[in-house]
Amino acid sequence: MKIQTLFKFLFLSLALICMIACNSKSNSNPGDETNNSSTNLTEVSSSNKGQAFMEGGSDEVNALKLAINSPDHTTLVKAVQAAGVENALVNVGPLTVFAPTNAAFDKIDKATLEDLLKPENKSKLANILVHHVAPSNYPTKTLEKNIEKKRKLYMADGQYLEVTKKGEDLYVGGTKIIASVSVSNGWVHIINDVLLP
Repeated sequence: MKIQTLFKFLFLSLALICMIACNSKSNSNPGDETNNSSTNLTEVSSSNKGQAFMEGGSDEVNALKLAINSPDHTTLVKAVQAAGVENALVNVGPLTVFAPTNAAFDKIDKATLEDLLKPENKSKLANILVHHVAPSNYPTKTLEKNIEKKRKLYMADGQYLEVTKKGEDLYVGGTKIIASVSVSNGWVHIINDVLLP
């Protein structure tokens, strides 16, 4: 009798787990995890709402907090705010952000950059910034494995970037990765050029 009770308990537990899992899948968008992440990443904030604007919160450093606290990424932060994509960088992830430095933005013609930062070009700027985000976890070792397997990185804007290696240096989309930092929602790879779609 005890064995039958145990089996009933296990069966009910499994049924409950299946119901919870099925319910959470039915509440999400159809498609694989990559597509769901890319959908969230391309959303543009119309106002100061969402995770990025919550007061207090976690002390963990996510991709946005890292950029905000970096003196080398003030232009990137300004662009993220102008495009209204702050929430994309605090997304729970995993995600990988290729973060151009101020020097990288300085390589763009000043008039072009100022034009991109205008409110009427918000969606164009958002598309450029989302091209710097991969909706997956890509630490350096994984990037190197992608090179070995000749796989390109799927980016949140739906395009692909090639990863290559020259000597000990890694390059994404032809630009050198100069540093890599683990953050609470994935990885940030610092790059010395802006990746244009």
